[in-house]
This record gives sequence, C-alpha cells and structure tokens, in this order.
Amino acid sequence: MASGDSNLTQLSGRLLERGALRHTPAGFPVIEFLLTHLSTQIEADVERKVEFELNCVAIGRPARALAAANVGDSLRVTGFLAARSLKRRSPILHVNTVEFVEGTENGI
Repeated sequence: MASGDSNLTQLSGRLLERGALRHTPAGFPVIEFLLTHLSTQIEADVERKVEFELNCVAIGRPARALAAANVGDSLRVTGFLAARSLKRRSPILHVNTVEFVEGTENGI
C-alpha cells in the first residue's frame, strides 16, 4: 500500500436496522446494517454535535456476530469505506471487526 492510501474507519453507535443474514455465491455469510452515531467533536476549537446514519456491510465472522444482534445494541466497529457498487458510488462501511459495547456514553 502506498503511503497516502490510508482508509481505516472506527466508529461507535447503535444498531438502527439490520438485514437478514445471507450468503455470497462463494458461501461467505454477509449482512447489511445501518449504524447511527451521536457524539460531540471539536472543530475549529468549538464543540460540535455530530449525528448521522451510515450504511454498513459485514462479511464472514463479523456478519455472524451481527446476525445475533438486536436493534438498539451499542457497537464499536472498525473497517474501511468503499463504493456500494460499480453503479452506486456512495460509500458504505465494510466492517472487519465488531465489538458489542455496554454502558458507553460518548458516540452512542
């Protein structure tokens, strides 16, 4: 990877929607879900409330973990952003790791 090719995203939030677990033609489990995030960030030395929803997809082990998750569960995910498809260029977060979080305040 070239030095300017960084694409790592870490995000905490709540599971807002979860699709059904399905399988790729190669047999890998895959699940799409929607994560909602709320936090306070500093921008130009001023606190800013940040709130958004992000489409996510998980393949393999993280997909199996998310299949058992409930809407409203608190999560911390790590992954990378990629285009949804060749035709739809809007980003989707491809989740490589998922951690279920209890009792967190910031980011949820």
